[in-house]
Amino acid sequence: MAEPILVTEGLTRDFGAFRAVDSVSISIARGTITGLIGPNGAGKSTLFNMITGALAPSAGRVRLAGTDITAAPPDRLFASGLGRSFQIPRPFARMSVLENVMLAPTGQTGERIWGPFLSRRAVAAQERAIRDRAMEVLAFMTLDGLADHPAGKISGGQMKLLELARVLMGDPQVILLDEPAAGVNPTLTGTLIERIETLNAGGKTFVIIEHDMDFIMRHCDPVIALAEGRVVFEGSAAEAQASPVLREAYLGVMADG
Repeated sequence: MAEPILVTEGLTRDFGAFRAVDSVSISIARGTITGLIGPNGAGKSTLFNMITGALAPSAGRVRLAGTDITAAPPDRLFASGLGRSFQIPRPFARMSVLENVMLAPTGQTGERIWGPFLSRRAVAAQERAIRDRAMEVLAFMTLDGLADHPAGKISGGQMKLLELARVLMGDPQVILLDEPAAGVNPTLTGTLIERIETLNAGGKTFVIIEHDMDFIMRHCDPVIALAEGRVVFEGSAAEAQASPVLREAYLGVMADG
């Protein structure tokens, strides 16, 4: 069994009297592609938001590679090796695809108030390096031909690829993807899957929320299922397909087939 790289311990989130996530303890093994499934309202995105610092948990802890990262701000987590995409892509629509990717790295010298005045050469050199890296990432994601296009003018599927490209600029250890295949045509879905599997073969760990059960069962192992904010299943993809609870609740079409 591979060592865990991401661990939650009793993670809980309340919104008033409503408990969206209820004492979730999961362990994500290094180098895996874990599928996170469950019906709408099961708490999947809320769990992601707590892991990545967008929401503070009401209780519980999050650990990344053994370090407590509970409620750390997203920019710190990104710099620490934890990246995520969103269910609905959020590009800067009027900026180019390339500019969107170049914005991703944190701590750029030019962002400091005196940086452009005191370190012009350093700023220029860093910008060239970031641009070169961004073009490499765009080429990997098959988006280099759209580098100069406004990000708001590309297709929804291309925006999903752009989301992952922005994440990759941080060279994360763990990547959380929220419904990456939703609304994406089969050709771009195939490209996305190929890139995920290539990155995984290179050592990246993925946790993927996805409602497409064919996607989950073909490309994710292990599988974790949530219902009403609680973990109701953890196991291999084969065990998930054989689980009576999951076959009835989530895999009805597959079960009939």
